[in-house]
Amino acid sequence: MADDKERNRFSARAARYAKVGTDISGVATKVLGARLMGRELDAEKTAGEIAAALGGLKGPLMKVAQLLSTIPEAVPPEYAEALASLQSNAPPMGWAFVKRRMMAELGPDWEKRFKSFEREPAAAASLGQVHRAVSLDGRPLAVKLQYPDMESAVEADLKQFGVLLSIHRRMRPAIETREIAEEVGARLREELDYRREARNAALYGIILGEEPGLRVPVIDPALSTKRLLTMGWLEGERLLSFKEHPLEDRNRIAETMFRAWWHPFARFGVIHGDPHLGNYTIYTEDGRPAGVNLLDYGCIRIFPARFVSGVIELYQGLKTGDRERVVAAYGIWGFRNLSKELIETLNIWAGFIYGPLLEDRVRPIADGVSAAEYGRKEAFAVAQALKRIGPVTVPREFVFMDRAALGLGGVFLHLGAELNFHRLFERAIEDYSEAKLAARQNAALQGVGLAALPAA
Repeated sequence: MADDKERNRFSARAARYAKVGTDISGVATKVLGARLMGRELDAEKTAGEIAAALGGLKGPLMKVAQLLSTIPEAVPPEYAEALASLQSNAPPMGWAFVKRRMMAELGPDWEKRFKSFEREPAAAASLGQVHRAVSLDGRPLAVKLQYPDMESAVEADLKQFGVLLSIHRRMRPAIETREIAEEVGARLREELDYRREARNAALYGIILGEEPGLRVPVIDPALSTKRLLTMGWLEGERLLSFKEHPLEDRNRIAETMFRAWWHPFARFGVIHGDPHLGNYTIYTEDGRPAGVNLLDYGCIRIFPARFVSGVIELYQGLKTGDRERVVAAYGIWGFRNLSKELIETLNIWAGFIYGPLLEDRVRPIADGVSAAEYGRKEAFAVAQALKRIGPVTVPREFVFMDRAALGLGGVFLHLGAELNFHRLFERAIEDYSEAKLAARQNAALQGVGLAALPAA
């Protein structure tokens, strides 16, 4: 076994984590020392040191780092830029290691449970990799196999994440990040449980069952475990391959993506918290886009109905210029100590997020902005204002709401779509009722074996 490259590579990860921990702790010590001596550190240089330390992991923490880069002032701008450049993909497991992992999940005769199983992965990500296979009855399958020891890897990453945030807290932060840390930790731990992801997929099957143009894979429970998820393969093309298609085609994809995100939220209080381009493919008919395949269900956030009401109340308040309604909505979201200055600052970000929804006209999601720059100007304005106010606690529910909204906007920018977002949103929230959403949500969660949220 001495020449087992896979075993050597994964066993070496522990040493790599130890080195990262030492490097990050070194940066933290330098920051603390500078603060005690009253010296200012070069933020850009410090960010580069942190990015260099974390870059060797290329695992779960990269997903965390990229998430943080979308939240205004959760980390300094220099950190956000450095962290956003990191790659989240891990190197794929080789065939010898895949066989051992599959045997551990399905038993020694696992290969006899498939008609065929491709040796090379079709995709590799931060927590696992996907192989194409064919079931015994001829159905094409996607088999997602988790990398070994990911629970310990995630816990190690979350520890480093905590150190990273503690560094930021020593640098006069505008944002108090403890709620963010708790939320990210909870969602990342959920992603480790493929049985939960299977239930999430079943939940989306219920939510989107009658929505045209949206496909959800069917899970094969007999070939799934906590660390292995087998589902039907949905044939499709990468979303970015449609960037040069006629505007009509791009708009069709964007409108379907809008429904895929807002319909689950406004009707069931559920969102997909990771609208990464790799989580969708486009299926076609006669060479034209016909709909969207939704592929990944690891990062699903379920909100209390009251929070959904707050999102809609903020929209209505902004639309009508009702300041009291806007302030009440922020309170529903969980923001506290709402001073006039904080309200004005939150309105900068709300105006950016809600802006396309408020204008009853066909328009792009943003004018003259690239997907990479989407939200940067507004985030900077918010950050500058928050620094004057002092540390503001961001409610944990805001984290993935914000992430998903920015990610979805980035998709629209990549496509160059031009839609009447106002009318699409009005249609999504038509006949909204908090009580009906709560009842609908509880019934759907119970139907797939997920725990209902506690009553508000």
